[in-house]
Amino acid sequence: MTVLPDDGLSLAAEFPDATHEQWRHLVTGVLRKSGRDVPDAEAEHALSTALEDGLRARPLYTARDLAPDPGLPGFPPFVRGGRAEGNTVGGWDVRQRHTVAGRGPVLADLENGVTSLWLVVGESAGIPVAALGSALEGVHLDLAPVVLDAGAETGPAAAELLRLYAEQGVAGEAARGNLGADPLGHEARTGRSYDTAPVAELARSCAARHPGLRALTVDALPYHEAGGSAAQELGCSLATGVAYLRDLTAAGLDTVQALGQLEFRYAATADQFLTVAKLRAARRLWARVADVCGAPRAGAQLQHAVTSPVMMTRRDPWVNMLRTTVATLAAGVGGADAVTVLPFDDALGLPDAFARRIARNTSTVLIEESHLTRVIDPAGGSWYVERLTDELAHAAWEFFQEIERAGGQAAGLRSGMVGERLARTWSVRSAKLAERREPVTGVSEFPHLAEKPVVRERAPEPPSGGLPRVRRDEAFEALRARSDAHQAATGARPRVHLAALGPASAHTGRLAFAANLFQAGGIEPVTDGTFEESGAREVCLCSSDAVYEEQAGAAASALREAGAGHVFLAGRPGPYPGVDTCVFAGCDAVAVLSAALDRMGVS
Repeated sequence: MTVLPDDGLSLAAEFPDATHEQWRHLVTGVLRKSGRDVPDAEAEHALSTALEDGLRARPLYTARDLAPDPGLPGFPPFVRGGRAEGNTVGGWDVRQRHTVAGRGPVLADLENGVTSLWLVVGESAGIPVAALGSALEGVHLDLAPVVLDAGAETGPAAAELLRLYAEQGVAGEAARGNLGADPLGHEARTGRSYDTAPVAELARSCAARHPGLRALTVDALPYHEAGGSAAQELGCSLATGVAYLRDLTAAGLDTVQALGQLEFRYAATADQFLTVAKLRAARRLWARVADVCGAPRAGAQLQHAVTSPVMMTRRDPWVNMLRTTVATLAAGVGGADAVTVLPFDDALGLPDAFARRIARNTSTVLIEESHLTRVIDPAGGSWYVERLTDELAHAAWEFFQEIERAGGQAAGLRSGMVGERLARTWSVRSAKLAERREPVTGVSEFPHLAEKPVVRERAPEPPSGGLPRVRRDEAFEALRARSDAHQAATGARPRVHLAALGPASAHTGRLAFAANLFQAGGIEPVTDGTFEESGAREVCLCSSDAVYEEQAGAAASALREAGAGHVFLAGRPGPYPGVDTCVFAGCDAVAVLSAALDRMGVS
């Protein structure tokens, strides 16, 4: 906002306000110069970006892009936060995940910035129930909240934690955390259900004797990790939450008590605006559910955000630090109550001490040095964020209604409807990843073939048998694994010779493009010397379209005579005799590279 000086002089007074139509006309002119002839009315659409769930991000948002009033923090519909004070007092809860028993890492975390513990419990997938006491040895349970994730062993794990509270003399009202019961989440992970009767008893016990302890977690990570979109993740969490409300009220809890027994867990990705909008939309949607249930003031959703496992890469894992930093920032701006930053080496096995330190310090820097929590809902009021929140909420509500029409979350999982919809979404996204329209830094873009592998101790196998677990790097990781095996067997990686045609000004750009592309598949590009000296069996021509018209045919013929079995050309397809495959921005890189490895005998 411009504040006028005392004399009323405005330096912009002689300049008329620009109109939306004038802006679109200017955009049309720029597009026309770039070769895209579109009318003024379609200029904005031409610059918009397609998102999942049928949403689009436009290049410009103004006051005309109205969205419903988000209200105030701590009041329905809780879009701007579930608590009036937000995270301004002390920041968000820094929650670290542990999958193996060992008091050293647990105490190191708590002594260096972590404020709560997330313990994966289970004989095969985490900390054995019997070892829970040793894992929490030295932990002051009245100060450090504990969140369990025990799957089918929730009953015994909860009983052991409650025993530890009693053993330390922790008063009922001082116990904080979550017992982690999530029958539908467990079924989504494993394909198997477990008895829910003890869950209701845990909820009754927490409501009566442990007001700071919740009994159930609505974990949306299984749907995110199966390739679901943001709206699908939200829709599944709503359907799961509603199913738990029905079970708890049927077991004798009133609506307010039942609402107070749930905590929601969501993925935070490096798409910061989508993550911010997702967390805000989640609160609005759950407030709507509470309103329909007759308890609008009890509809504040308690949120636990976890940096996305799907975005974590095994190659060049150091880049994961950047991804998790952006995701943590988005979770904080979005108003998450608790945030877990996965260590950068999480996809490789058990994180080491350095990785754990970087993970917890990510939150510390954002809270203490960036002062991210000084303002409640800092994205609130942004025309883009408010509109995206609204559109995402509507898309999620539609998917929630679809699940409810199918009989609810349990029925949707057992019939395969949920899994089918998630798989369809991932199939579309996989194509974008293969074509590098969704780039993965260090994997599909700017890979480093000579990097030294990061090796970690093997982590416990996560639960399986239900929905699949996907990763953005999986297709390119498979190609790189083939190359690694070939190098181990033969002492060298598969190679391709890059033949530069014409002057440097003509070939440099496409030479760099081709080198980047082939390295993404574990194929070493060779630029020095002749084709015969390179030791390669395949070659890629690199230059400008003008040079190709003059030299590509002859160059391809000469390379064939020199022994090239396959000739690539870096550029769009054209009438180039002797060229077998054209590689260009937007081509199916995975298919091209896989076929190349097949021809090179790399299994």
